[in-house]
Amino acid sequence: MSAGIIPEPIARQPWGMLIPLFLLVAFGAAVLYSAAGGSMEPYASSHLIRFGVFLAMASVITVMPREFVKFMAYPAYVVVLLMLIGVEIIGQVGGGSQRWLDLGFMVLQPSELMKPVVVVVLAHYFAALPVGLITSWRALVVPGVLIGLPVAFVLLQPDLGTSLAIIFGGGIVMLLAGLPLRWFVLAGITGAAAAPLVFFFGLQDYQQRRILTMFDPEADALGAGYHIAQSKIAIGSGGLFGKGFNNGSQSHLQYLPEPHTDFVFATMAEEWGLVGGLFVIAVFSIILRWGLRVARESRDRFSSLLATGMVATIFFYIAVNLLMVMGLAPVVGIPLPFMSHGGSSMLTNMICIGALMMVNRWNRDAPRGGLAG
Repeated sequence: MSAGIIPEPIARQPWGMLIPLFLLVAFGAAVLYSAAGGSMEPYASSHLIRFGVFLAMASVITVMPREFVKFMAYPAYVVVLLMLIGVEIIGQVGGGSQRWLDLGFMVLQPSELMKPVVVVVLAHYFAALPVGLITSWRALVVPGVLIGLPVAFVLLQPDLGTSLAIIFGGGIVMLLAGLPLRWFVLAGITGAAAAPLVFFFGLQDYQQRRILTMFDPEADALGAGYHIAQSKIAIGSGGLFGKGFNNGSQSHLQYLPEPHTDFVFATMAEEWGLVGGLFVIAVFSIILRWGLRVARESRDRFSSLLATGMVATIFFYIAVNLLMVMGLAPVVGIPLPFMSHGGSSMLTNMICIGALMMVNRWNRDAPRGGLAG
């Protein structure tokens, strides 16, 4: 019945995902409004503008043909890798790290772009790899290089959180491509064995302090543990229903560091309480569940790996940020998708949403077939 009232291009959009996403972005704008002391500037207005611009970008991604995406996979990877090299040469320094390129119209963090790009290039690689070679060196060495090169440059910035995100997204694609599980078990054992060496010789002093602080933040509550301690206070003081909109003391009195970016969930929880937190988690669950359904209904191997990798990328943001603000993970500078103020992270997550909508369109338009490349 709605087909005769609502234009078909509008009716066929995945509104079951988009409407919750719009609500989450609007809720994020309200939290950012409060974080700015009851003002749309400088956070909430730019948050909404960025979302509108990147939503238009996601709409463009949605209509891209499968063959075009495959054709652009490796060129896009090379371009972003060159941008990472450019960061090391002419990148802007902020907060003790060199992570950004000033493009004039925006300051871009290329490492954020590498997260979805790695997923696309690996999905393309494994879709083209004959099934009989999935247990050969080609299934491990080439993807390892494709992941390892950008990770090496990101670690130079230094940015451990983004490095782990690239590894996670790429690793999920490799796992679902059918690589032997024993390889991942061996990698896990090797990583655990090497962890002490990495901790003492591979991490910066501030990164070591962040990891140690995770286990005992009260030991240095005014130093390395300050972020986590104040975040826990903000979340705990919100109770069931919160202190009320624009009434958060931790963020307004500037006790809570980064209340508009990394710790926006703590800002929200103080004012909206457990109810607000459950709403945010419920919306994320709807988005992720929809993304997994898109991957499950994919008509070919490339689409399936692409969609699953994009879901994994969004999930990494959500999981690490929520664990971080609750003191269950080190503070690694991972923003909360669609709520935190930040152009690069919003760009990455909207690329993921656009890619999922694109695969959803492929699923709807193409006849059902096997999982061929």
